[in-house]
Amino acid sequence: MRAFRAVLPRLRPGPAFLSIALVAVSIATTTRAQSVQPPAAIADARKMVICADIGSPPLSFYKDDGSLTGAEIELGNAIAKQLGVSAEWKQVQFDGIIPALIARQCDVIMSELYDKPKRREVVDFVDYLASSQSLVVLKGNASHITGLADLSGKKVAVENGTTIQSLVDEENKKLAGEGKAQAQVVVFPKDTDAFQALRIGQVDAYGTTIKTAGYYFKQAPDLFELGGPPFAQAVIGAAFRKEDIDLQKAFAAALEAIRKDGTYRKILESWGIERDAL
Repeated sequence: MRAFRAVLPRLRPGPAFLSIALVAVSIATTTRAQSVQPPAAIADARKMVICADIGSPPLSFYKDDGSLTGAEIELGNAIAKQLGVSAEWKQVQFDGIIPALIARQCDVIMSELYDKPKRREVVDFVDYLASSQSLVVLKGNASHITGLADLSGKKVAVENGTTIQSLVDEENKKLAGEGKAQAQVVVFPKDTDAFQALRIGQVDAYGTTIKTAGYYFKQAPDLFELGGPPFAQAVIGAAFRKEDIDLQKAFAAALEAIRKDGTYRKILESWGIERDAL
C-alpha cells in the first residue's frame, strides 16, 4: 500500500475544498493578446466561468497544493486567453452540472460531457475531444471481466450521472431479460471515489472513460488493467445555454485559433491523449 501511495498523487481536494459545495477557482490568463472578441457580458466581467466536476484525471483534478491541473483545465484556460479574459472554474457535481449551467451559475461546461442527442435538447455543444468507455479491474482480473455482459452478478463502481452508469443500467435490462443475475451498481458522487472502491477491493470493476483509466495505469501499472477493450466511442463537448449563440461562436473561434497555433495539440500530447484529438 505504501508503494502505491508513493506513485499515485492525491486526486481529491483537501478538507477546505470538500467543505464547500461550489467553489470558484480563478486561473489568471497570460499576457498574450486575445485573438477572438468575446460577447460583451464576458468582456465586461473579464472572465468566463466554467462549470466542471473536477476529479477525473487526466482531464481535470486537484494537485497536492489544491491547484487545478489536467488537459481540460489547460484547454479551457487557453480558450479563455484567446478571448482576452480569465477562466474561472466552478466545482459542480456531475449529475447537477447541466442544471447549474441553465441556472446561470456558469457560462459554459467543460467536464468530459458527452455530446448526446438528449442533451442537445437542452443545451448546445462545441465538440473538442473524442473518448470511449472502459472497465477497470485489479491486476490479474480475477473476475474474468472482458465486457459489460461479464458484470452479471458482479459489483461495479461508477460516478453518478455518467455515461458508463447508463450503459451498465442498459446491460442490466438485457441480463434480466435473459434470466441472468444483474450487476450491482455502486454509485458514487465523485469519479475518484468510484476508483478508490476498486483500489481497496470493494467492487469487482470500476467504470470510467479510457482517458481516466489510462491515467491510473500510468500511475500504478502493476495494480490495474482493462477488463476488455474500450467501447461506446463518443465525442466530448463544451455545453452552452441555447440562447448564448454569440458565446458559442466565440468559443468555437477560440478553439480553432488554438488548433492553428499548435496549442491544442501540445496540450493533448502533454497528457498522452493526442489520439483523441478532433
